[in-house]
Amino acid sequence: MGYPSGQISIAPSLPTSESAPFFSKTAKRLNISLLVETVAVTIAAILAVKVLSVSSISTATWFVAPGILVAASLIPTVVRGDQFPNIGFNNKQVRFTLLVLCKVCIAIFPAMFIGLWLLKLCGFELPLRPVLPQNHKWTCWVFYQFMYVAVAEEVFFRGYVQSNILALAIAIKGGRHRLSKWTSIVLSAACFAVAHIIVQGQIISVLTFLPGLILGWLFVRTKSLLGPILFHGLANTCYCLIAAVLV
Repeated sequence: MGYPSGQISIAPSLPTSESAPFFSKTAKRLNISLLVETVAVTIAAILAVKVLSVSSISTATWFVAPGILVAASLIPTVVRGDQFPNIGFNNKQVRFTLLVLCKVCIAIFPAMFIGLWLLKLCGFELPLRPVLPQNHKWTCWVFYQFMYVAVAEEVFFRGYVQSNILALAIAIKGGRHRLSKWTSIVLSAACFAVAHIIVQGQIISVLTFLPGLILGWLFVRTKSLLGPILFHGLANTCYCLIAAVLV
């Protein structure tokens, strides 16, 4: 939508093959209540951010909206008595995450630049016009993209929405973990795109479905939120830098 620390563990959200039977049994017992909760919380959080963005244009909105997403993620999880996904700050996981992230960035960002350059060359406007920092305050803008936008949206859409979808998918599909993971990736990316369409009020925001797929895959691949958070911040920053050069 264009907008903490320490390690928080997760057993339920990203099960290994060894933990899957217990996880599946738990999910089956809670699947209806978990489904209702996830749908209700997701709708309420998105509408709250939308109302806030329409009713206020103050600087405070920039910080309240991420707070809404984080609260909407953590409060239901704590009330339910579940653990929340790893941020991923242990040494082994950080190294693995950075390795995966480097490969993804090398594959994605040059393709992003070439695609946007070709659009500009053909006379088209950029599909998602970014809000560039005013008065060259790039340092504050980049800090905000990583610490508020990326953290809040990934905690909500990957840490809460996707992990719950994954729990429900495993309960329904049993041992077919690969199918369950891809179901969670696709559905969370769809929620991500719909939220952007609602909050930003433009249908072209459906394009956020594509980075949503990458973010969801990173969450599953690294079994932590660190990868999606870093890629989200880097993608937002890279897109705006490219836009600043091309506009």
